[in-house]
Amino acid sequence: MKFRADIRYAADPDRVFEMLLDPAFHEKVCLATGALDHSVDVEPADGGATITTTRKLPADGLPDFVRTFVGETLDVMRVDHWGSPGSDGTRRGTIVVEIQGTPVRLTGTVTMHAGGPGTLEEVEGDLKAAVPLLGGKIERAAEPAVRAAVSKEQEVGNEWLG
Repeated sequence: MKFRADIRYAADPDRVFEMLLDPAFHEKVCLATGALDHSVDVEPADGGATITTTRKLPADGLPDFVRTFVGETLDVMRVDHWGSPGSDGTRRGTIVVEIQGTPVRLTGTVTMHAGGPGTLEEVEGDLKAAVPLLGGKIERAAEPAVRAAVSKEQEVGNEWLG
């Protein structure tokens, strides 16, 4: 299933990227999303960065048929690879979100640029559950949780930048 979400930050792209390079920001996001346990690794390189977070999340908000596959908790790994800024300040990268031990994965692109009074980060990709017959149903069940995580990241980011 196609996935698209926008994150709007009330700061310029350089300041937003500086925030993304701070492990403490990602720790706050992990805690705000209800992580029972988490880890954060930020590796700046060549004007960009690779940001890896892992979270153990409770699965209690998911439908019973999904919990049959994942259990009582979800181990979620997210890896963002950001490139250096272009001549206009736009940054591009990739995102992978994987529920470890399951065939559920979001792969896509991220783009960050000036937009409106601040910064717009656009996430576009494919949310796939490679499960015969039930894949589409699992994707539709997982999509609200992914959207909630995006919304929480925006909320924490704007609080951080405020």
